[in-house]
Amino acid sequence: MEGPIVDLIVQLIAGALGGTAAGAALKDLSMGKAGDAISGAVGGGIVGQILAAVLTGAGAPDAGAAAGLDLGALIQNVVGGGVGGAIVTAIVGAIRNAMMKS
Repeated sequence: MEGPIVDLIVQLIAGALGGTAAGAALKDLSMGKAGDAISGAVGGGIVGQILAAVLTGAGAPDAGAAAGLDLGALIQNVVGGGVGGAIVTAIVGAIRNAMMKS
C-alpha cells in the first residue's frame, strides 16, 4: 500500500512545481503562485497516474517494490507529474483568460 501513496505524493509535488514553473514562464497564463501550484498538483496527479498505468500496465507486478526503491519509477513519477502539472496549468490559464475576455 505504501508504493501507490508515495507515487501519488511525488506526482502531486512534481505537478505543483511544474505548474508553478509554467506560470512563471507563461506570465499571461498565470493564475498567481497558489493557483498555478494547485492546478499543477491536480494535473500532476492525474497525468502521473495515467502515465503510470499506461507504462507499467494495470496488472503488472512492481519489480522495484522488493528492492525498496525503484529509480526508474521515481523518475517516471517526477517527469510525468511535472509535465502534467505544467500542461494542465497552461490549459486552465488559457480557459480562464478566454472566459475573462467574453
